Amino acid sequence: MSEQGLHTTARDNGAQGNRLLRILRHRWFDERDTARALDPAALARLERQVAASERQHSGEIRLCVEAGLPLSYLWRGASARERAVALFGKLRVWDTEHNNGVLIYLLLAEHAIEIVADRGLARLVPPAHWEEVLSGMREAFRAGRFEQGLQQAVRAVDALLAKHFPLAAGATNPNELPDSPDLR
Repeated sequence: MSEQGLHTTARDNGAQGNRLLRILRHRWFDERDTARALDPAALARLERQVAASERQHSGEIRLCVEAGLPLSYLWRGASARERAVALFGKLRVWDTEHNNGVLIYLLLAEHAIEIVADRGLARLVPPAHWEEVLSGMREAFRAGRFEQGLQQAVRAVDALLAKHFPLAAGATNPNELPDSPDLR
């Protein structure tokens, strides 16, 4: 995991602000907020989109939506980026055959968006391109259109994976990771 790839961040909240206020904001958000942001029908559509994407390339896309950071992260002032990198490992996105897994992470409490790409893809995509991908998602998230923002992210990552890791004629992607979004 020490070689994991490029990642980029977009935050709507600006400066971290007061630690206590940040802790309260994150504790205010819970699983109900995640369920309101993405209802079962939206989750099913996202799962189908990821599955369809992975039929076009050898990469793996994993979505993770978290209401708020765990208290241990908040207490030490950790960023959404740190959490995304930790989940990249916990969800085994780094453990794909071609090192081309991508985690798309959304932290609702901060409207923080993180994309963590494994080294196989990260070395092929310049940092400026990841920033472009995120900029397209920001407006949707600011407006509370979480499904739309995640769909945009999947399409953008799909295009990169199809370009750099297309499937050979007749080949199939063994689907190394679950297609369903991970909700926390």
